[in-house]
Amino acid sequence: MSVAEPRTIVLFRHAKADWPQVTDHERPLADRGRKDAAEAGRRLADTGIPFDLALCSTAVRTRETWKLAVHEFPHRPKTVYEERIYDASSGELIAVLNETPDDVQNVLMIGHNPGIQGLADILAGSAEDDARERMDRRGFPAAAFAVLSFTGSWKSVEPGVAELRDYWAPTE
Repeated sequence: MSVAEPRTIVLFRHAKADWPQVTDHERPLADRGRKDAAEAGRRLADTGIPFDLALCSTAVRTRETWKLAVHEFPHRPKTVYEERIYDASSGELIAVLNETPDDVQNVLMIGHNPGIQGLADILAGSAEDDARERMDRRGFPAAAFAVLSFTGSWKSVEPGVAELRDYWAPTE
């Protein structure tokens, strides 16, 4: 694939987690989270984006979110469980994206706040329609996702490089 072709990054926050007596990394999804993860998967499938790669945090709640969401997809992309996504800053998440091979066109990253929301905010140099307004108004609740596009190599991902094309969050 040419670096002149548009690429897509979808930033997907894990669904609502429960608070049992376990470490933060081991927290599972709550009942509402399981429902919202499947709904987010349907919404992601409806975008028609053919994901080549999913980069998922190793935390239990992100892995469970991904398992429920991907079940709704027409085809399962290659999935990499990446420890560096857990508790990562926006800059650390950019570093993970910068390592993506250039033959990958569309990436889905499943992670945590505040990193995922911060990354959506700083990558989006522009926005389509009211996507930025909706994202700013709602924030980035559990199971929300932002769809961004850019042109260039993955090494060129940096603040302001992308256009926010869409944003979705479950209704509270």
